[in-house]
Amino acid sequence: MGKAPKKRSLADKVRKTKTTSEIKNNPFEVKINRKKFDVLGRKSKHDVGLPGVSRSKAVNKRKETLLKEYKQKNRCSKFIDRRFGEYDTKMAPEDKILQRFTMERQRVHEKKDVYNLNEEEELTHYGQSLAEMEKFNDVVNSDDESEEKGLLSAELTASHFGGGGGLLRKKALGEEEEGGQRAKSRQELIEELIQKSKQEKRERQVQREEAQELTEKLDQDWKNIQSLMVKKTPKADKQEEKPKLEEYDMMVRELGFEMKAQPSEKMKTPEELAKEEREKLQKLEADRLRRMMGEEVVEGAQSQIHFSADDLNDGFVLDKHDKKTLAYQEGSGEDDGHSDLESEQESENEEEEEASPKPKKTLSKEEVKAQQEAAKAELPYTFAAPESYNDLKDMLRGHTSDNQRLIVARTQKSNHPSLAVGNKLKLQKLFGFLLEYIGELATRSPPELSTIDKLIPEVYALCQMFPDAACKAMQSILGDAAHSMEETLEVKGHAAFPTLDMLIYLKVTALLFPTSDFRHPVTTPALLFISQALTKCPVRSLQDLTSGLVLCSLGVEYVSFSKRFLPELINFLVGTLHLAVQDKASLGYIVVPPFRASGKYSDLLVLSSSESCRSWSKKSLPLSATQQLDLENNPDRDTHRLTCLSTCLDLVKRCCLLYKDLPSFTHIFQPIRTLLSKHLSTQTLPLQELSSEIVEAISSMPVTQSALVFDKRKPIPLKLLTPKIVEVLDYGKKRGSTREEREKERLKHKYKREFKGALREIRKDSRFLAREKLNEVMNRDAERKRKVKELMGSLATQEGEWKSLKRKKK
Repeated sequence: MGKAPKKRSLADKVRKTKTTSEIKNNPFEVKINRKKFDVLGRKSKHDVGLPGVSRSKAVNKRKETLLKEYKQKNRCSKFIDRRFGEYDTKMAPEDKILQRFTMERQRVHEKKDVYNLNEEEELTHYGQSLAEMEKFNDVVNSDDESEEKGLLSAELTASHFGGGGGLLRKKALGEEEEGGQRAKSRQELIEELIQKSKQEKRERQVQREEAQELTEKLDQDWKNIQSLMVKKTPKADKQEEKPKLEEYDMMVRELGFEMKAQPSEKMKTPEELAKEEREKLQKLEADRLRRMMGEEVVEGAQSQIHFSADDLNDGFVLDKHDKKTLAYQEGSGEDDGHSDLESEQESENEEEEEASPKPKKTLSKEEVKAQQEAAKAELPYTFAAPESYNDLKDMLRGHTSDNQRLIVARTQKSNHPSLAVGNKLKLQKLFGFLLEYIGELATRSPPELSTIDKLIPEVYALCQMFPDAACKAMQSILGDAAHSMEETLEVKGHAAFPTLDMLIYLKVTALLFPTSDFRHPVTTPALLFISQALTKCPVRSLQDLTSGLVLCSLGVEYVSFSKRFLPELINFLVGTLHLAVQDKASLGYIVVPPFRASGKYSDLLVLSSSESCRSWSKKSLPLSATQQLDLENNPDRDTHRLTCLSTCLDLVKRCCLLYKDLPSFTHIFQPIRTLLSKHLSTQTLPLQELSSEIVEAISSMPVTQSALVFDKRKPIPLKLLTPKIVEVLDYGKKRGSTREEREKERLKHKYKREFKGALREIRKDSRFLAREKLNEVMNRDAERKRKVKELMGSLATQEGEWKSLKRKKK
């Protein structure tokens, strides 16, 4: 049967019916290739193209070539002998067979013997092959003959297991040849063998009994000799000659009696811990309320002491309930043999006594009243989170600093975020209220700095719990302060130093957030605020100078880890030292704003009398001096001036240690060196030692820079290349190259063109094969759907016939 004719598409029919002239005249079949510019005298072959015709020709060509190869892929209609050397006429048949055998063995070896280890080598054990030993050819002996192996004679073995005929027959023939006697019958031979085996068995039994008797006799003799060899000593001598235990042995035995580490409970989650804390506080609050009402509080059993996972029970904290460790002493283990039993009985008696209920004591009216007063004086154990700042103030009003810290801690535990949905927002508000409360404490007169110090740990705990909310709260405080300073600078041209509350906020910022980051959303604005205050705020009084020195100490604290250079800090310290100079005629350094070289406020640190230096003692600069400074007489002022100078020199010393690795260290601290060595060397006698240390530290740093000097050598000129002149013709073609170069360029151009054409054809072939594969899949799916439809139709017909038959039967 011939193949079915291929289906022709409508386009193929149209192209077949149309002639070439009609196609060329049809404007829809013709594509005109536009030129960028016309050249006279040049003939072009591709001015007009027929894409439809060329596409159909390419498709037909691929159907005849590529499609046939694709359909015949993995199909073979003839047998090809692929044996080695089959079509090689130069090889002999023996060589072919030998080579084929070698290749077959190599192929099998590569597949099956990959994991075999030394298969050809024979493994031995005591000179015997393991392969032979694994055949289990040894004869299993009976129980009676287990001690002596291989004692059966060859005759008995052959008679029982080898038939008995051949060996016995050979023996009978040998006896006839030797003695000429008559041959014994089979029955006689068997009886003789039985007698021999019984006799051998009796002999072996006798030998075993004799060996056993000799062994027992030898043991008895050895015991008699051993008793003679041992020298007995009296008991008193034994006690005296007993060696004493060493210190190490004593410690080992004592460790054996110590308490072992008890297994701890599993590690609890923060939510579980918070829940336990709240329940504990609620229970304590309920007990307090019962005591206030005059009710008796039933004391429960002693709570079990909780041991953490890290607790080794090494006796670091000794409670009265801890058991005493038993110390081993010399001689205590010999005489007291029942001490353990007695101690166990005593411990059982103690437990029974503890378990027995104690009689309740009735309290008198005075005791009940005293108990109620004590319960009223106690702090509540649970607190509701304040909804506003006034609620917080009312909650903390009238309490000491320790009680205020305790109230905030209990409020935090009672309103943990894991206990209720709205607690997170309440504690975030509490953080803002605490910051505002700290600012109010700083503005009071006198400022309650001890209370602020007590509240800082609770503020830190809230900051760790809600870092985002804490960041926003501190940003708002710093932003408001910076905006107010900018507005004041725009109106007046200068601003006052930050008040004490703002200084405390800056200190709290350094405690709550990291200061060593390159850029931080809170500490970076705080550092900029400090720099701006040190630059824009003029020093007009000793109180302003105190605020400026506090800002300098905060700036040093901010950059202590990152070692970031703050020029405003160094300038303020230089200006502070300049305020103590009396003679300002020839300075030798430059004074930077907000300080002035001379003027009304340029002598703030100049001492009024030299006698105040003798009575001055070094003290720390009080923070309260930034808010209110009462200096009534000159000695008090001089004392404060010396304190400011001491603080300034301490900050200079810290800056020297901080910036000693900078390449420009010597140039930065040159003004300070000039001030201390020339102007302040004789004026500040109490601070002479500190200033000399600073001058020595600055002078000891080596100068690593060298002055810039012109190079004396003549500069080497750049390497110049002689230009290559190439003649260019009109059409952009190069000329002047050799024939080989032109041929090489032509081949390169031809290679590129062919390479691009091959890529284009490969892409077209890939698209053609993809279309064919898709057509095959669609045809298979259509055929499957058709068959499924036929099957479903036949099944529906059968179902209808069965239902009609069923209805007829009814």
